[in-house]
Amino acid sequence: MAAPKIGEMSQSVGVECAVEETQRRSFNSTFDGLRKIARNEGITTLWRGLSPTLAMTVPANIIYFTGYDWLRFNKSSPVNRYFSDNYAPLVGGSIARIIAAGVVSPIEMFRTRMQASRSTGGAHFAETVQGIGEMVSSHGYTSLWRGLTLTLWRDVPFSGIYWWGYETIRGVLTETRERGRGHNLATEGSRSRARTRSQSRENHTATFTDSFIAGATSGAVASILTTPFDVGKTRRQVFADPASSISSAGKTLAPEELSMPRFLWHIFRQEGFSGLWRGWIPRTLKVAPACAIMISSYEVGKRAFRSINERADRRTAV
Repeated sequence: MAAPKIGEMSQSVGVECAVEETQRRSFNSTFDGLRKIARNEGITTLWRGLSPTLAMTVPANIIYFTGYDWLRFNKSSPVNRYFSDNYAPLVGGSIARIIAAGVVSPIEMFRTRMQASRSTGGAHFAETVQGIGEMVSSHGYTSLWRGLTLTLWRDVPFSGIYWWGYETIRGVLTETRERGRGHNLATEGSRSRARTRSQSRENHTATFTDSFIAGATSGAVASILTTPFDVGKTRRQVFADPASSISSAGKTLAPEELSMPRFLWHIFRQEGFSGLWRGWIPRTLKVAPACAIMISSYEVGKRAFRSINERADRRTAV
């Protein structure tokens, strides 16, 4: 920018740089954020945190899916014994998520802080490791589970809603297909058992299609409903305790250090409903297809291995 005096020119350039920096760090939409992150920090930044995500996803999903299957369908499961088919998916999904989230919470903490780092190149990994080390030195190893309560507030209702919605939607799809063939599952005793028998006779294409549709739909709904808890969890995990929080009356708690309900209430008072649902679009764009791909792959894989086991049993019997 041209200015009549050097002082005015320096001030004008400073203002211009400040404006550019603000625009660079401000995201107007999901795709605007992706474009600016790729342009300013490199395209590979969009995949930052992939390694800890994979390290977290494998054990978490093993515990989650096998735990849900046992809780939901095993005859000795307390969920299967004490809850009806209408509520068993909600309870089983919630319990399975509690166990899985507790196991992988430290890895998720590391991933979240890495993704929040503004360092470029490989510095973000070293910065995250240093920050985690300082946190453990100051607050002990239990700090690795910081945000677990908020994670459970998000993931437990998400899992309950998701599995309840998934089984309901897939059951409707199964009944619709059977009605097209002239069968009525409602007249075959327990509707849930009739659905299960029908699904066990499906080919791989029908299993994949129904589970993909049910997983995507249920995952999208559950993601939107639980977005406020995701906002609270993320803000609390990336929060750094400032030294300026000490007052004459003692340590003043920052909003991020309050209990989950009080923290979300603070966000609502300061930013309104839009603050609680900030980021719901990118979260849903991530969660819905992820749920669809994961559950359809799991169901098809389970069906394929069940067929292999049944053929092996028949050969053994012969």
